[in-house]
Amino acid sequence: MGYTKREIIDLAFEEIGLASYTFDLQPEQLESALRRLDGMMAVWNGKGIRLGYPLPSSPSESDLADDVNVPDRAIEAMVTNLAIRLAPSLGKSLSPDTKLVARQSYAQIVSGSSSPIEMQIDASSVPAGAGGKRGSDGRSPFLPEPTDRLQAGSDSLLTLE
Repeated sequence: MGYTKREIIDLAFEEIGLASYTFDLQPEQLESALRRLDGMMAVWNGKGIRLGYPLPSSPSESDLADDVNVPDRAIEAMVTNLAIRLAPSLGKSLSPDTKLVARQSYAQIVSGSSSPIEMQIDASSVPAGAGGKRGSDGRSPFLPEPTDRLQAGSDSLLTLE
């Protein structure tokens, strides 16, 4: 079992200096931090950094007890970057070390999540080969047009038609 959203939030508050053993978080603070965590992960997902984080369709569907389902290499980036987002609203400033770790860990997951863009050949001028001659069924002797695919999540594709 991995980390839960609440554990990520607690670690971010610890990074700010509000450790749970000396500071009791109010339910409103936890909900606000949960919305910020979900928002941050939605932005990362939009940038193509798909880590498997369960993005809710609305804020009411997110729960502190949900598993984050991200690789261990992403936890530090999530914690420190969430701390950076939470600190100003709490009137706190973070150490330069925390900001450096946030920047480095984010860069590490970006480099681990990047992959070259797949290019599709323009099929309108490429013959299908010896077996692709125009037949009685009216098939074109050229390769079919490429399909545009949009990422819908970490494991599914949408096809435009």
